Amino acid sequence: MATLRIGTCSWKYPSWKGLVYSSGRGIDFLAEYARLYSTVEIDQWFWSLHGPDSITLPKSTVVREYAAATPKDFVFTVKAPNSVTLTHAYRKNASMPLVRNEHFLSIDLFLRFIDTLEPIRDKLGPLMLQFEYLNREKMPSLSAFLDQLSSFLSHCPRELAIGIETRNPNYLKKEYFGVLDEYGAHHVYLQGYYMPPIIDVYTKHASHAPSRSVLRLHGPDRAGMEKRSGGRWDTLLEKRDEELASIAAMVSQLLQRNIDVFVNVNNHYEGSAPLTIQRFRDAMQT
Repeated sequence: MATLRIGTCSWKYPSWKGLVYSSGRGIDFLAEYARLYSTVEIDQWFWSLHGPDSITLPKSTVVREYAAATPKDFVFTVKAPNSVTLTHAYRKNASMPLVRNEHFLSIDLFLRFIDTLEPIRDKLGPLMLQFEYLNREKMPSLSAFLDQLSSFLSHCPRELAIGIETRNPNYLKKEYFGVLDEYGAHHVYLQGYYMPPIIDVYTKHASHAPSRSVLRLHGPDRAGMEKRSGGRWDTLLEKRDEELASIAAMVSQLLQRNIDVFVNVNNHYEGSAPLTIQRFRDAMQT
């Protein structure tokens, strides 16, 4: 039987006091979080590329802390380091020249990253590779991207649950999903930014039937939600009733197809991830 796990994108938000936490400080946030939810997304290790020869990987002490703070049946979804997924280093402005990232889709670096996660290996769920929008200056074509992705996936251990998140709407074609299916990877559905609604992507490519799916609910206006919230994430700022209902229906279909589902909710989606989760659970019951 397929399983559904619903959690948040990251977890240390003091303004969740009363919703998730007993206090806004002086507590083990993850331990208290894990009493309510069975999964969480770790995104802090994504920010790993600081220069051509400057890469940070997870500290073993931190990984062990996360393992100790969570019960045996807890599952982490983890964003892979951007040192693996960036074609070029970030630029401060568009006039600066592009600097190629020599570690792009490096299987050796990725496996080093996996080794650092050993303390949570038994709690490790989907490993998500998030790619930024790739213009033709960074990636000449979909076929060029798929050639490199195929080479990478062919060397990944099959026991790892690899998810791919592209932010190129024009990449969402049968060729892309075909590569994922060939290597046992799965598409990460992103709701928000400039990506098409995930229900539309799912409906168009329903033949893509991996053993698991990840849905990340982010919303279209991160900066606007930051401004409206003032840094507090304990209030719904913009209800997305119809959207949540359609996503709940999609999740029900995935579960009926025996596909495990992870729903990762961001504060920027409606203003408060815990409150959205409750609304989503209610939608799943209707």
